Amino acid sequence: MTRVLIVDDEWMVRSMLSTIMSSAPDIEVVGEAADGSTAVSMAAALEPDVVLMDIRMPRSDGLTATERLTCSPRPPRVVVLTTFDLDEYVQTALRHGAVGFLLKDATADDMIAAVRSAARGDAMLSPKVTRRLIRRFTEEDGPSAERQRRRSEARSRLEALTEKEREVLIALSSGLSNTDIAAALHVSEATAKTHISRILSKLSLTNRVQAAILAHHAGLVD
Repeated sequence: MTRVLIVDDEWMVRSMLSTIMSSAPDIEVVGEAADGSTAVSMAAALEPDVVLMDIRMPRSDGLTATERLTCSPRPPRVVVLTTFDLDEYVQTALRHGAVGFLLKDATADDMIAAVRSAARGDAMLSPKVTRRLIRRFTEEDGPSAERQRRRSEARSRLEALTEKEREVLIALSSGLSNTDIAAALHVSEATAKTHISRILSKLSLTNRVQAAILAHHAGLVD
């Protein structure tokens, strides 16, 4: 069973998410919280596998809560709840250690799939959505000198990777799941997972979305 904690300041949203999650036989909703501070306390007591975290909430926001959760002794996988007009908040959440994102207008099946994927440490959503979000994060809107510095820095970091790890990183950056990466590169899924773990470790990154953003900065993918 995947244990889920739902965090949103609107009770109707919490109720809707709880109903959707409870409909899946392999997901258990262990609690609901209306703000980030309460979420951190409940997570410490309940030890959920996945936290669905709203971003903008009164009293204590989801960004601070995400950072606190990912630094805890037994960190859950945090999936931020968002809409595309809040991309700047999602970017901060990812930098704070969130494993991915879930659109509030997603279908029930997509929401359940996202939680299952987060629990596995796999890709969060469809490649199309993943690429769309990463492209927004990596828009080059600064001075050319700054863009060049960022690209040079990213490429320098990627020198630590082997050729096979770079291939895995490119596939990952396209939004592919572990299963799809394994099929594309003709390796086992276990081998794909091992490569991803090594990539994150070598690059000192928390999650695969951060790795994908770095790859885009380096110019490995469009």
